[in-house]
Amino acid sequence: MDRMIRNVPSMENLLRCRDLPSFKRISKENDHIALDHFVFQTQQSLKANALILNTFEDLEAPILSQIRLHFPKLIIYTLGPLRHHLYTTKKTSSSLSFFKADRTCMTWLESQPLKSVVYVNFGSIASMKGEEIIEIWHGLLNSKKQFLWVIRPNMVQEKGLLKELEKGTNKEQGLIVGWVPQEEVLSHKAIGAFLTHSGWNSTLESLVCGVPMICWPYFSDQQINSRFVSEVWKIGLDMKDVCDRKVAENMVNDVMVNRK
Repeated sequence: MDRMIRNVPSMENLLRCRDLPSFKRISKENDHIALDHFVFQTQQSLKANALILNTFEDLEAPILSQIRLHFPKLIIYTLGPLRHHLYTTKKTSSSLSFFKADRTCMTWLESQPLKSVVYVNFGSIASMKGEEIIEIWHGLLNSKKQFLWVIRPNMVQEKGLLKELEKGTNKEQGLIVGWVPQEEVLSHKAIGAFLTHSGWNSTLESLVCGVPMICWPYFSDQQINSRFVSEVWKIGLDMKDVCDRKVAENMVNDVMVNRK
């Protein structure tokens, strides 16, 4: 898993096998339907006259240069971060979320000291095993840092576990809610770190708000995103392939106390 991937231009000394999505670690090209899908989508996109990408030049200049080098007729428009434009061009009460946000978290954040809270959200799609949630929970508790954790009801596979977590969490240290207005939370003065799945939207939102990340990627592009966060952009730590309470505790303290 630590074998270096040397044949990706501009990433020769960066990517390891463990940083690739699981469907790209296969031995034969036809072994996985997801790989076929992404190959097809990439080939189709090259038939266009232009691409609009949710990124910006300063963030991914070497990668964008390679795209332009290999496909000189393809016009690239970098308009990211797209959500940032929405929230800076005008005030809006609309939400881009799939879920209704629990705004009680904002009142709770107002009572917390500056940069004292770890915000935890693993996205709107992934589900987690009970043992994974328990390990993260103990890591947060043992860190002694305040935390705001988003746990969707459909994210927990084991019945009753969510209620156990809520019951076992001291409200002075932590708050567990079903969903939050993420951009508003990340821009709050009380937030000191973001424990994230490293989805692209969350990565860009955290970057725009200047919040360091602790990355625990699950699938797809999250693996590569977390590697860039820790090794290229130097704006967080990569907790890839690990779900251990001690590791979680140490990484929280590395970011919140040691400011690594």
